[in-house]
Amino acid sequence: MSPAGRSPRPTARGGSRRTATHRGARSAAARAATRSRRTTDTTAAEPGGRAGRSARRSARRGGARSSAASRSGAGRARLPRLGLQVGSRQKMALTVAVVLVVVLGAVAWFSPLLSVRSVQVEGAQVLTAEEVTAALDVADGTPLLQVDLTEAAGRVAMLPRAARVTVDRHFPSDLRVLVEERVPVVYVDKADGPHLLDATGVDFAAAVPPPGVPRLVTERPGRSDPVTTAALTVITSLPAPVRAQVTLVNPGSAADVRFTLGADRVVVWGTPDNLGRKAQVLAAVLTQPGKVYDVSSPDLPTIS
Repeated sequence: MSPAGRSPRPTARGGSRRTATHRGARSAAARAATRSRRTTDTTAAEPGGRAGRSARRSARRGGARSSAASRSGAGRARLPRLGLQVGSRQKMALTVAVVLVVVLGAVAWFSPLLSVRSVQVEGAQVLTAEEVTAALDVADGTPLLQVDLTEAAGRVAMLPRAARVTVDRHFPSDLRVLVEERVPVVYVDKADGPHLLDATGVDFAAAVPPPGVPRLVTERPGRSDPVTTAALTVITSLPAPVRAQVTLVNPGSAADVRFTLGADRVVVWGTPDNLGRKAQVLAAVLTQPGKVYDVSSPDLPTIS
């Protein structure tokens, strides 16, 4: 057959070229994928790789957190135990202290080693130690802590001459009684003889008045009498040199206090007020001769 009559055949070269090209592309892609997997595997497997380093850092941070948490947990576990131990010690110490206080208190309350063996009396001038001790009425051997000091002082204060009384314990075995006696300011004559009155008008003794104590003349002498109170207020306000000369106090009323100096000099004082001013004026006018010195109006004193 002539060449012109043959059917053309596909060119084997052109088809082979296309097939080879397609296969080459697949092979290249496969090789690239293999290289990529190897690179990824190698990178992941390498100790110095980024993933390795990140993993190690994460592991270190996790380990540090775990260690810190463990230490914190252990510390929290120890703290309650420590608190319990301290609390137990404090409770034990408090219990021991309470027991000691109770024991010592019982010993002091009942022990004969801390009991009354002597009574010391101080301040008494006229009252005797025997009178004070008898009024105190505390038996020898009484535990000091069982002595009611207020009641004991009250019993001694019942003595008429006692103005103030204080009772103290002196360990291990003494009671001290401090007595302030009443001081006579005036005396009054009564049916059974002279009676002594102190600055408050208390009639505390039927006795001979000491030297220098003036006589008070009034209808109802006593603490509740206004005339007596006014007279005593004036007498106790006088300067010592003038007061020492007073021999008689004979107020006509609470507003008309009079007293006599020596034998015959009379002072008209008036009301028991302006005490300091009247005392100054009286000291001045007493330097003048006279029988009656009226300072009831201290700005206009008179001498007659």
